[in-house]
Amino acid sequence: MSLEIGDKAPDFTLPTDANGNVTLSKLKGKKVVLYFYPRDDTPGCTKEACNFRDDFPKFKKTDAVVIGVSKDTVASHDKFKKKYDLPFTLASDKELTAAKAYGVWVEKAFMGRKFMGVERATFLIDGKGVIRGVWHKVKIPGHAEEVLEAAKTL
Repeated sequence: MSLEIGDKAPDFTLPTDANGNVTLSKLKGKKVVLYFYPRDDTPGCTKEACNFRDDFPKFKKTDAVVIGVSKDTVASHDKFKKKYDLPFTLASDKELTAAKAYGVWVEKAFMGRKFMGVERATFLIDGKGVIRGVWHKVKIPGHAEEVLEAAKTL
């Protein structure tokens, strides 16, 4: 199942870094940049997180909340955030409830081997909980800036 622009964003509650939790429905009234990524502290995921970090002050000016989601543990997220000084929330989706609800738990292929994994994808959600932007199979260069431009229009 793939979500599209205009769909209601599936609600979720996930544990986060610093022993917190995040519930999408509690962010009503705010724009949410929800980005799914495969793993903490890997080259592509680090680059993507650092791009969102570098543009974070601009996202804040649009009143957008940035949330990164992977199936890594909260402890892994804590280390990743500290190592790269990430100013936004990282949520742990160990049970893959959010990844499956957003259609980003998919079959992947690498070096001839097929396996299930988290697709690098981003969803821009408006203050009413409606999806206003969808990016699948994200290419990292320029992605954070593209999402930022979309967030400015909401």
